Amino acid sequence: MLDSGLEEAERDRLANEAKSSIEKGGSVLNEDNWGVREMAYQIDHKGDADYRWYRFSSGNGVLEELDHNLKIADGVVRFRVFEVEPDSPILPAPPETAVVMAPTGDDDERRGRRGRR
Repeated sequence: MLDSGLEEAERDRLANEAKSSIEKGGSVLNEDNWGVREMAYQIDHKGDADYRWYRFSSGNGVLEELDHNLKIADGVVRFRVFEVEPDSPILPAPPETAVVMAPTGDDDERRGRRGRR
């Protein structure tokens, strides 16, 4: 998730740097740009972010470098790297009106209580 307050060219540069890091020691299997979307909750007083997705295969060295680079990159709001089964389907982007990272709908949220416990 990239800071939507940055110019589009800067967001593209950050995404391309991440992709280049992956391609140094692995391969990008799928790439998707979901664009600027509303988040379910604010991060650093920001209500939306530019979502970029990469499905890739690589070794641990690539993961370590990618993790390091994304942690220190200005403009990266949040990122996640997780393992999926190789034959898992690639899901399409949700509708543009969908809030990404929606709450789980646990009992506290249904009762109107939000935030940390």
